[in-house]
Amino acid sequence: MRKEYDFSQGTRGAVVQPDPGKVRITIRLDEDVIEWFRNQVNAAGGGNYQTLINKALRDYIGTRAEPLEKTLRRVIREELRKKGAA
Repeated sequence: MRKEYDFSQGTRGAVVQPDPGKVRITIRLDEDVIEWFRNQVNAAGGGNYQTLINKALRDYIGTRAEPLEKTLRRVIREELRKKGAA
């Protein structure tokens, strides 16, 4: 190791730029939840457990949105039937 290093040409900031559309947050999750996601990634032969958590959250959001869409379609059909009968 050197006694001194020259950082005069150095720049501040992240070495690797984050992906656009991604936001860094701090979140606390139970150890067993994190361990489950890590085990899933390891069983699949590698990857990133954070990506897997993101996918799980997207899947959950998708299932939550479907009932609302079904409800809206039903209401619209009912209203259209009422207008046709009038």
